[in-house]
Amino acid sequence: MKAGKQTTLRTRATVAGIGVHTGLPVTLTLHPADASTGVVFVRCGADGRPDREIRANARSVTATELATVLGDDNGPGISTIEHIMAALCGLGVDNAVVELDGPEAPIMDGSAAPFVAAIDQVGIVTLPAPRRFTKVLKPVRIIKDDAYGELRPYERGFRVEVEIDFDHPLIGRQALALDVEPAAFRRDIARARTFGFMRDVGKLWSAGYALGASLDNTLVVAEDRVLNPDGLRFADEFVRHKALDAIGDLSLAGAPILGAYRSVRGGHKLNHAVLSALIADPSAWTVVEERAPRVRAHADVAAGLVAPAYGAEVS
Repeated sequence: MKAGKQTTLRTRATVAGIGVHTGLPVTLTLHPADASTGVVFVRCGADGRPDREIRANARSVTATELATVLGDDNGPGISTIEHIMAALCGLGVDNAVVELDGPEAPIMDGSAAPFVAAIDQVGIVTLPAPRRFTKVLKPVRIIKDDAYGELRPYERGFRVEVEIDFDHPLIGRQALALDVEPAAFRRDIARARTFGFMRDVGKLWSAGYALGASLDNTLVVAEDRVLNPDGLRFADEFVRHKALDAIGDLSLAGAPILGAYRSVRGGHKLNHAVLSALIADPSAWTVVEERAPRVRAHADVAAGLVAPAYGAEVS
């Protein structure tokens, strides 16, 4: 890919699975799109024909309870879009049409890796248009109870710094920071799976959530062990998945972010609140077409910062 140019997919790519919350089967097809299209979700009706189009931006978010949901004046339209959005953002895809035949994106294995594989299979091409960025000009922060989120200026690209602290012996406090670039995203983030606690299953089902969750698509944590036979993919898979969610949620800025995002004991609600606060303050951001050179990125994992235990929302 040429630096500074917009990108799209070389051709269409299709994946199929079930929704983690609805349990319904769904097929998702990624289509190439023209320059400056951004990411647009298209919901198809029972006849297979497109009947609803929703732009992937923060203003389209209608809910953030356990997943990020996009909608319009007709109400919620497409749920759990954060993993496909993270894959597009992490690989540097600026323009795509995401077509679905159901109300929720497929959960696949609970990570962004299947979407990354689908994109890699068809390839990414450059377009004859300059890439635009949402550049953060000053810090914007949200504090709610023990959760904290902040976007701040960062000249070298898009950086995420995520901390979690669960009162559970298998998780506890975990932290990760990295510059979001394709190589780092593939290596350090894409394979991290969504997770939940066995003790919450009954409550989630009764509320209409996690109806499609299983050990095939969710990292399930019991009181003293991880129930998945294959165990953890990373020793700190939990915080890596929270970083994945943050990347997907913040990609709804409408253009790649030039800035750093710090999240402490947060989740979808906090991610959306900080992004919305940024957009609401015209003095906090601007659109640019150039950026400073990027440095090679790697993930930094920490485990010793002091932070109070907090029952953050489950990913």
